[in-house]
Amino acid sequence: MTRHVVATIDEIKPGGRKVVTIDDREIVIFNLNGDYVGILNRCPHQGGKLCDGVVTALITSNEPGQINYARPGEIIRCPWHGWFFDLRSGQSWGEPDRIKTRNYNVAVTGGNELVEGPYQAETIEVTTDQQYLVVET
Repeated sequence: MTRHVVATIDEIKPGGRKVVTIDDREIVIFNLNGDYVGILNRCPHQGGKLCDGVVTALITSNEPGQINYARPGEIIRCPWHGWFFDLRSGQSWGEPDRIKTRNYNVAVTGGNELVEGPYQAETIEVTTDQQYLVVET
């Protein structure tokens, strides 16, 4: 897996999103109240940009007139044709056995945990408390 530093945690507020490009692919990073998830910024139906979609909840019904509202802020609706996708898994709620958008692992990693390159220059110690978001592809 290749790791890519894409943002600081301060750049994506809870409920917010940010589009990043990695290896010519647009990926949307979402902050789900401190949990960071990423999905491909392309609806598998006809290519709508999921970054422009409305984030909502999972709405189901066991019988007419009954509405179950769960997982607020974890489902995105494609802006073109209204297809729904789970932000955590990429799974479609329209055709869950057949359609899925690609999802990406996103981790919060301290700057001192990032992989060092093969060369090292003389350094002067600098400390920071800021953390970074890292996407694995």
